[in-house]
Amino acid sequence: MKTLVITPAWNEAEAIAATLGEIISANPGVDVLVVDDGSTDATADIAEAAGAIVLRLPFNLGVGGAMRAGYEFARRYDYDQAIQVDADGQHAASDIPLVLSGLADADICLGARFAGKGEYSVHGPRRWAMSLLAAIVSRMAGTKLTDITSGFRAANRKAIAQYCRHYPAEYLGDTVDSLVMAIRSGCSVTQVPVEMLARRAGQASHNPFKSTILLGRTMFALLVALTRRRVSEKDGA
Repeated sequence: MKTLVITPAWNEAEAIAATLGEIISANPGVDVLVVDDGSTDATADIAEAAGAIVLRLPFNLGVGGAMRAGYEFARRYDYDQAIQVDADGQHAASDIPLVLSGLADADICLGARFAGKGEYSVHGPRRWAMSLLAAIVSRMAGTKLTDITSGFRAANRKAIAQYCRHYPAEYLGDTVDSLVMAIRSGCSVTQVPVEMLARRAGQASHNPFKSTILLGRTMFALLVALTRRRVSEKDGA
C-alpha cells in the first residue's frame, strides 16, 4: 500500500523535527508530507532537513485549506491511503499503523482518544458537548464513535477523493464538518483507540471562554455540514 502521512504545520519550528523523526523512524516505507501553512518561522526548512516532502502554501489558509491541499497531493500522486498527523507531537507515531489498519473495514478510521486507551480526558460542558456531537454523528454513521473531533485520522482512496471535493477550506476547517460531509457522501467510518501525548512545544488552551467559543463553532460547523449540498462523484471535483 502506498501511504502518505499528511502533517499540516503553522509555525511549528520548535516541534516539527522531533515529530517527523519519530514518524519516519516508526513507519519506514511511508512518505511524509508537511503542508507548511504560511509559516513565518523556519518550519518548512526544518521539515525538509528532517526528510519530509514540503508543500509550501504562500499564506496561511487554516487547517481546512492545508488539509485539502494535502489530500489533493495524495490524489494527484496516486496514494492508496493517507493519514493526518499533527505537527505538535500529540499523536503517537507508533499508533499510525493501528489507525491505518482500520481502513480494512471502512473508508475512514479515527484515532479515538476516548476509547479506553491512555489518560486523556476532558470535563464539564466541553465533555458534554463532545458526547452530544459524537452521539449525533454516530447515528449518521451507523456505528458508535466516541471522538469525532480527533484530527488523527486515516483515509482510503474513496475518502481521499471525497475530501478533495468537500473538505471545508473556506474557513478554519473543522474535523466535524469534514467527517459529516464524508458520511453524507457515502464514506463508512470506524475508530480505533489511541493515546494522546503532551505537546512538544507551545501550550494548549484550556481557557473556559475559548473552550466555549470552540464548542459553539463546532456546533455551527455541524449545522453547516448538515445543510451542505451532497455532491456525487459524477458531478466531478
